[in-house]
Amino acid sequence: MSDLSPRVMRLLQPLFTLALTLLGLLLVTFALSALSPVDRVLQIVGDHASQSTYDQVRHQLGLDQPLPVQFWHYLVDLAHGDLGTASATGQPVLQDLLAAFPATLELATLALLVGAVLGVIAGVLCARVAGSPWDLAVRTMTLLGNSVPIFWLGLLMLALFYAKLQWSAGPGRLDDIYQFTVEAKTGFVLIDTWLSGDREAFRNAISHLVLPVLLLGYYSLASITRLTRSACLSEMNKEYILLARAKGAGEMTILLRHVLPNIRGTLLTVIALAYTSMLEGAVLTETVFSWPGIGRYLTTALFAGDTTAIMGGTLLIGASFVLINQLTDVLVRLTDPRVR
Repeated sequence: MSDLSPRVMRLLQPLFTLALTLLGLLLVTFALSALSPVDRVLQIVGDHASQSTYDQVRHQLGLDQPLPVQFWHYLVDLAHGDLGTASATGQPVLQDLLAAFPATLELATLALLVGAVLGVIAGVLCARVAGSPWDLAVRTMTLLGNSVPIFWLGLLMLALFYAKLQWSAGPGRLDDIYQFTVEAKTGFVLIDTWLSGDREAFRNAISHLVLPVLLLGYYSLASITRLTRSACLSEMNKEYILLARAKGAGEMTILLRHVLPNIRGTLLTVIALAYTSMLEGAVLTETVFSWPGIGRYLTTALFAGDTTAIMGGTLLIGASFVLINQLTDVLVRLTDPRVR
């Protein structure tokens, strides 16, 4: 029994941490909404409504109650899947988020695949030939990736590859000819166009995805490459690497068979951070490319002063951030015995 208790505690600790973090996120989100200067009642009744109408709507929304009571009601509504109604669209916020989130998830996931694969390969090669012209060129490229404003580079890509050279499709997820003929069964445009059986629509969806995926992938590649290179170089200075060299192992063999397995925890963490940053930071990319995801939805809500929609979108992105990081911690523990 004494041996079982610590094991149970180790299993319950991540769940407790996750629940506490989500509760803190809910509290911060609610506090920011409560402190917002935007009057939700005026958004509903308008500026010319009578005082009695204003008071009635305020009472219906529960805004005349103390903040702790409002927070409790918010938690109860959230437990029932009620995030409120967006004043900008007139629809439940949850319905809007479920319609917009797949677009962001699809864009960020494809960009992560591009950035992670190319970033790890480039980082390993840079560590292999550290100090060479190739290393200098890649490091310069990654520095630009972290320095150039993403909206400027997106506009430049549209002007060059879409408007000038016409090598790719323009903003949006599909051309107008396919927009209303493809049924949105899953919300993921590649899957929906493939299930529709229209191969031209599928190719059109890929064409629309190329530029935003490459743009976001480039920005994730920049950080993943630098951190992979740094982790490899740090690991290659350890004693077991000197022993492997003394036994006649080649540099690529050392990198692939010894260094990479020992930095997989670092790589998982870096890739997870890149993923969460794309989920929460794709606002400018989605705005430039008219991509109907969470970023564009939040931008529209901000301009409309729709605090309910902003609150729901912020909560979704924050919960995704927490869950992805928690899942990453679990994967690191499972794959790295040193952490266990």
